[in-house]
Amino acid sequence: MTEHPRLVAVVGPTATGKSGLGLDLAEHLGGEIIGADAMALYRGMDIGTAKTPPDRRRGITHHQIDVLDVTQEASVAAYQRHGRAAIEAVWAKGKTAIVVGGSGLYIRALLDQIEFPGTDPALRAKWETLAAERGADWLHQELTKQDPAAATVIEAGNARRLVRALEVIELTGQPFKAQLPNPQAWQPVRYVGLDLDNDLLDQRIAQRVDQMWQDGLLAEVTHLERLGLRQGKTAARAIGYQECLKVLDGQLSQAEAKAGIAQATRQLARRQRKWFRRDSRITWIDAQRVTVAQVVAVLANSG
Repeated sequence: MTEHPRLVAVVGPTATGKSGLGLDLAEHLGGEIIGADAMALYRGMDIGTAKTPPDRRRGITHHQIDVLDVTQEASVAAYQRHGRAAIEAVWAKGKTAIVVGGSGLYIRALLDQIEFPGTDPALRAKWETLAAERGADWLHQELTKQDPAAATVIEAGNARRLVRALEVIELTGQPFKAQLPNPQAWQPVRYVGLDLDNDLLDQRIAQRVDQMWQDGLLAEVTHLERLGLRQGKTAARAIGYQECLKVLDGQLSQAEAKAGIAQATRQLARRQRKWFRRDSRITWIDAQRVTVAQVVAVLANSG
């Protein structure tokens, strides 16, 4: 009899059915879910993140979902700590930990040996103030002076990463590691990737956006705005939420917002595919034809 793996990751672009497969695997293997979607960390961000509702989770415990308020800033380093603690708690029950999601950096941080430098609120505030006063281009010029190698990797318009790089350089006195190290597993893990061809994936994305709108995405954002969504550094930038805020501000019509969400989601899916396709550890399966038996066979023959 094949021994069940202790750690499985279900990854791939958005709208490929990862959540459903994760639930199926959890039932089959006797496991619990570790969420790996940066925006699903937020309480109340349910419709726009396509979060599986609690009454559809089949009684399976989910970790790293609904753990932050929308005013809090998501941190990949914090996610790494809490996610690994959740995995070890699942193992302590004798169960399989099933990581499910499409946030590539979060998955790498959770499952590979990556160390993150600390942070200094005063230094962070200093560079954020300079970013607001002088702009991202100025930050990029400053990073070019201090760490040319990092500046070639970080885009000039990415103010958040530029602030982080300059903070780390000043904090540690060392160059900023803008590129991730070669993958080296934290613990043995078996990967399965779901994907679809672009036409089918785009159809699924369009259908998902329509369903989100019917389910009340705009009302969800209106409620979260009262809870401080606009003050959130990461939550307010989430796909779907930033477009709905513009509807509330009168900057977009509902039709324009829906089109913008679909376009941004398509672009996200392409980036996710590019990210995960670089990882040779992933066994890819056609999301349109995937079965639990097929995935279980893949897991038994990998790792």
